[in-house]
Amino acid sequence: MTSKEHLLATIEATIRAHDVLRLKGFAALPDAAARLAIQAVGPRVSAYFDRPWKDGEMRETALVVIGESPLDREAITASLRQVARAAA
Repeated sequence: MTSKEHLLATIEATIRAHDVLRLKGFAALPDAAARLAIQAVGPRVSAYFDRPWKDGEMRETALVVIGESPLDREAITASLRQVARAAA
């Protein structure tokens, strides 16, 4: 499984486990010359490389999660951080 496939599978599993309604953001994958744009509505996750990283731009993964209260923010954050670190 590639780092992209692993990242998207973990995002989908996290969404299902925590009833996330929406997720959106960008991911930095190793050896990728472009940002991976990620959008999810419910468990449907889509991703595409949107643009090359700019010179001097910090390559980082940043995701926003929206759901109904109460969300287990700590568990969601831990799951997504773990896979983001593995992908970096």
